[in-house]
Amino acid sequence: MKDKVFFIGADGIGRGQEELGRLLMANFLRQLGEAAEKPKAMFLANGGVNLAAEGSKVIEHLRRLEESGVEILCCRTCVEWLDLEDKLAVGKMSSMGTLIQLSAQYEVISL
Repeated sequence: MKDKVFFIGADGIGRGQEELGRLLMANFLRQLGEAAEKPKAMFLANGGVNLAAEGSKVIEHLRRLEESGVEILCCRTCVEWLDLEDKLAVGKMSSMGTLIQLSAQYEVISL
């Protein structure tokens, strides 16, 4: 799966039931961390950057992914917009230019 990048644009998966969506995202990240194959990177944008911020319930899942070699990239514009510059607990700030470069090299899967 190293030829894939996950684009995460929200703190949950799906629409309609926000609490259920956050539970689904937590389950997805936990199971991805346990999977033998992992993606090259995860690009977090919009509300997705909240997943990497202090107080997020999925920090440990993201740390496990990062420790296994998955790049956790947080949209700089989104982080600044949400005033999270000093609150990122995992990953690093990145740019849309990086996402464009990644999409030229890898398959991007949007969650």
